[in-house]
Amino acid sequence: MTTFNTDAVHAFKKFAQHPFKFSAYLFGKLPAAWLAGVRLQSIQEETCVTSVPYRWLSQNPFRSTYFACLSMAAELSTGLPAMMYVQSAPRRVSMLVTGMESTFVKKATGLTFFTCNDLPALKAAIEKALHQEEAVSVSMRSEGRDKQGTLIASFTITWSFKGKS
Repeated sequence: MTTFNTDAVHAFKKFAQHPFKFSAYLFGKLPAAWLAGVRLQSIQEETCVTSVPYRWLSQNPFRSTYFACLSMAAELSTGLPAMMYVQSAPRRVSMLVTGMESTFVKKATGLTFFTCNDLPALKAAIEKALHQEEAVSVSMRSEGRDKQGTLIASFTITWSFKGKS
């Protein structure tokens, strides 16, 4: 069993939850997400929550949040924890999105929160990738809900991880 560097996990969480530092990171590395207003709400060992607002830069012609903006927030809720564990692994690991499925239930007309609770499975997949030559895939579910808790959309993002020598 691989032990992730707990200091690195803590440092990543501290960085991700720092409003200015993480906003600057989004601006530099994911400018479309930054412009759309995608933000991290919280990241813990078991769950990650992101959000995206309905506003002029994230709208579609039907007066709701554009599906691509919802997709960015959903992907970030699965990708940030992946980055956290990859960066704290004892050796290099590559990561790549290999699939995405989505279901849209209701128009997003306000702030939408995406929650991913599949972090234990993610961590196990990265551990497995560190101990074998082949890539390991894991599918993670992220649900988008409005402030009242109504389901707006659900996404399943499939990530592939491969340990590097």
